[in-house]
Amino acid sequence: MLVLSGQIGISEGRLVEGGLEAELPQAMANMRALLESEGASLGDVVKTMVFLADLDDYARMNELYCEAFGDHRPARSAFGVAALPLGARVEVEAWAHVG
Repeated sequence: MLVLSGQIGISEGRLVEGGLEAELPQAMANMRALLESEGASLGDVVKTMVFLADLDDYARMNELYCEAFGDHRPARSAFGVAALPLGARVEVEAWAHVG
């Protein structure tokens, strides 16, 4: 198993601008890069936990999340939290099976 710490929408050391619409794709890109650095891919992810600063963002998060994973649907939990690092709107943690 490969366990990835929570990823937020950081690029070049800073949180990307644009709220959830920009942050989630960047967080997923960061996750993809970490997985690939270990010889894995998003297709190897078996479980994620999504943390949202505002649960009203859930529906849009779900759309962006599904776009990132395509037809692959790992088990997922989603939680509303009081705050995230750097004022992020979303954070995604993942577990991957790398055989």
